[in-house]
Amino acid sequence: MPEQLPRNAGDGAIAPTGAGGAMDIATEGAGPGGPPGAPEGGGASGEARSLWSDAWHDLRRNPVFIISSLVILFLVVISIWPSLIASGNPLSCDLAKAQDGPAPGHPFGFNGQGCDVYTRTVYGARASVTVGVCATVGVAILGSVLGGLAGFFGGWGDAVLSRITDIFFGIPVVLGGLVLLSVITNTTVWPVIGFIVLLGWPQISRIARGSVITIKQNDFVQAARALGASNTRMLVRHIMPNAIAPVIVVATIALGTYISLEATLSYLGVGLKPPTVSWGIDISTASPYIRNAPHMLLYPAGALAITVLAFIMLGDAVRDALDPKLR
Repeated sequence: MPEQLPRNAGDGAIAPTGAGGAMDIATEGAGPGGPPGAPEGGGASGEARSLWSDAWHDLRRNPVFIISSLVILFLVVISIWPSLIASGNPLSCDLAKAQDGPAPGHPFGFNGQGCDVYTRTVYGARASVTVGVCATVGVAILGSVLGGLAGFFGGWGDAVLSRITDIFFGIPVVLGGLVLLSVITNTTVWPVIGFIVLLGWPQISRIARGSVITIKQNDFVQAARALGASNTRMLVRHIMPNAIAPVIVVATIALGTYISLEATLSYLGVGLKPPTVSWGIDISTASPYIRNAPHMLLYPAGALAITVLAFIMLGDAVRDALDPKLR
């Protein structure tokens, strides 16, 4: 029988394709270059994206993420190179100008010792950002490792870790800082970072443990186990990449909390100590003069509030992008 000529594809006809006998079904509503319901343009636009590429696709279109990222980028830059926008010395003071208001070259005025408030506010970002970033990295690594191992292996190790985290959750953070840091005379940021890591890892550990317990029940993990994958390979290649998203969200939000915690401890006199320049120290020294010279308190407190808000906004944007329940 002679081969029928194909009719117009728009009529929904079935057209033979040649010797193989395979047939292409042309149906109405199919997008160009793709199956029915495929996006216009076909090709790469119809390909499935991974969790991270899909999250990045949403983040770069989120104004909250863009604004908070720009603020954080600015803070990181001035933390590394504060001299870019402040040419003075934060430790250079003139008692003759104590509590004076704004003046040419000194837009924020002077504090109780005659130091330039603007310069100290700019240089104070270094200590706060350093404490926040280093403490968050330490907490995320320690908590993820302990929680991930406990959730994967279970047994008595999981039970012991759960009881230890319960003990740490019962310790008030500020009270623990007053007790532990009051006996340390080191004026650098490392004792404060170590204290935050010591009391902050249980939260990340519990998040990582729950995420790993959920992920290891999935079919792809069971398939990898059936194919003979080792525990290390399953943890590194299959479980942790899929369980790390909640940890990143919690750690990003906690970063702002750690910055405010450092300022609180420094305000109480047990965190960073002079001659270290810190927003918490400046807020503490300015609080007695809030009526006579409010500018001494306004600018370091405002910088602290903006920094904490920027990191919390970043964490919220990352959470919205990584949590499929919020889509």
